[in-house]
Parts: sequence; C-alpha cells; structure tokens
Amino acid sequence: MAKKSVEVLIEGGKATAAPPLGPALGPLGVNIGQVVLDINKKTAEFKGMQVPVKVEVDDQTKAYTISVGTPPCAELIKKEAGIPKGAGNPIKDKVADLTIEQLAKIAKMKSDALLGTTLKEKVKEVAGTCRSMGVYVEGMIADKAIQEINNNKFDDKIK
Repeated sequence: MAKKSVEVLIEGGKATAAPPLGPALGPLGVNIGQVVLDINKKTAEFKGMQVPVKVEVDDQTKAYTISVGTPPCAELIKKEAGIPKGAGNPIKDKVADLTIEQLAKIAKMKSDALLGTTLKEKVKEVAGTCRSMGVYVEGMIADKAIQEINNNKFDDKIK
C-alpha cells in the first residue's frame, strides 16, 4: 500500500488539468477532474494567491487526500497591501505600507510555518519579508519597525 504524492503551487480556486497538475496526476490513475474540483473547493478562500497543494494517492485503491498549505508570506503581504508585486529595488523603492495589526494577522495565518515561538517574534519575521519586498511597516522602513518591536513599542497592538 504505497502512497505517491504530487506537490504543486496553484493559484487559489483556479486549479486545472493543465500542467503542472494534470500530467503529474495522470500516471497515478485518479479522476483528474474530481481532484481538480476538490482542490478548487479547498483553495477558494485564497483566490489570487499562489497556494502549495499536496495530493497523496494510494497506489492500489486510487483514494486520494488533498492537503493545502498556506500561501507564502510574500503572497499574503501582497494581498494585505493590495499590490501586484514587491519593489524591484526594495532599498530605494517602497510600494506599500502595512500596520502592525496587518503583520500580526499574517503571522497568525502563517503561524505553523514561521520559526518564532511567540507572536511578537513571528511578526518580526513577517516584517523581515516586508523589508525584502519594499513595504513600509507603520510608515517606517522594516528595519526601524523591527527595532521598535524589540523596544516593546507595539506590544499592545501585537496582542
């Protein structure tokens, strides 16, 4: 009873039988149309974002399970900021401004994937991603915001 798995990055709610999913599932002998429908149901809430999806198929019974990860942190930041992409040169260009509350929301969504042990540490990780995307935090560059978080300035907003 061996299981084979297929891992792909798909736009939420828009899985199709086209590559990369269809050709990967074809040799496994499952109903590709049904798998695509199930994936679209499970990823509908992530419309417009790239979502990691893992499909595990039992070789003998052809039964499958679908597990959906959370979108990458950068995708959540783009959605929260309402921007199509990060800055081409994040040192010079700034493309958006997020609040600490928005960073905390993203940190909670990505909680299992982030390394920090407290919400405060996870918010700092999200702020680090903001830095590499050219996104301000509370009107300041992300490095300054991380310093302010370390100095407990935003503790009431992070809770």
